[in-house]
Amino acid sequence: MIPAITRVRLTRSLTILLCFAVLAAGCGGSVQSNSDRAATGERSSGADDLLIVTTVAPITSIASSVIGDRARVVGVVPEGTNSHTFEPSPSVARVLADSDLVLINGLQLEEPTRLLAEANVGEGTRIIALGDATIDPSAYKFDFSFPEADGKPNPHLWTDPSLAMAYAELIRDAMIELDPDGRADYEANFDGFVADAERLDTAMRAAFATIPEADRLLLTYHDAYAYFADNYGFTVLGAIQPNDFGEPTPKEVADLIDQVRESGVPALFGSEVFPSPVLEQIGNETGVRYVDTLRDDDLPAEPGDPQHSWLGLMRSNYITMTAALGGDPTALEAFAASVPPIDGAEYPQ
Repeated sequence: MIPAITRVRLTRSLTILLCFAVLAAGCGGSVQSNSDRAATGERSSGADDLLIVTTVAPITSIASSVIGDRARVVGVVPEGTNSHTFEPSPSVARVLADSDLVLINGLQLEEPTRLLAEANVGEGTRIIALGDATIDPSAYKFDFSFPEADGKPNPHLWTDPSLAMAYAELIRDAMIELDPDGRADYEANFDGFVADAERLDTAMRAAFATIPEADRLLLTYHDAYAYFADNYGFTVLGAIQPNDFGEPTPKEVADLIDQVRESGVPALFGSEVFPSPVLEQIGNETGVRYVDTLRDDDLPAEPGDPQHSWLGLMRSNYITMTAALGGDPTALEAFAASVPPIDGAEYPQ
């Protein structure tokens, strides 16, 4: 079952209305604009009318799984992009102007996209910051890449399945409010997502139990596992990427080398999207294995493949972690979604 989670309900007063008739080139198709709906008094419903805009790929995938075919889902942050610094193109403003609902992670993950959404969505279109609505500020994680002095908490909640389920619940409720006729579909899709996420959690715990407790240590390039680590009994030693998303200083590298030697961590985890010569250097100097195949927001496989999903991303990353830390990933390798995740999102770039 989904654990009890403190929720902060967000409300926004949105006063700027931009009227665009079509989506940007590359999205394909068209939807009735918010201005047209307001003029006719119609409330949009169904796949031909509702447009849901999302940001990073894991959220886009979760939203697609809950929404199904009752709406179009358009992700505006391309996979494999640094979402912290991504600057959306002008075409994204046109997509946002036609949206019925905008789902962002929040917790200051995608600030340029959030600001663009606030300036361009139609009157009455909600922008839901899923992370802010899922955890109370008292539960925020601050660390090497997200120091408390900067006031920006670690935003990567979706790496913990229990928090991803909370995202799905918020999406379900928002869609029922937007499209009451679709309640049965949204509830059924949500139930299916939760069932698979709970099975994934079971497989994760079985695999992690095979890692020696002293070796459940994480030193990664990008600091994306703080909430996951708390739930699954891992210790995050640090991250290479500093809070300005640049490269660490020579002193920080030297400190990390000392930390690696003292901790006895079995492996260092890099990013497939953002290769790190620094991590490779630390691995070479300490004799610790460097694994560079973790994915951040980049879903595995190709669109249309069942693994191209939030579930597939979690499975892939945790198989990699388990094997590199000396465990047996068999339970995760055997995991497959009972219903293939829906992968119908579009991207305007």
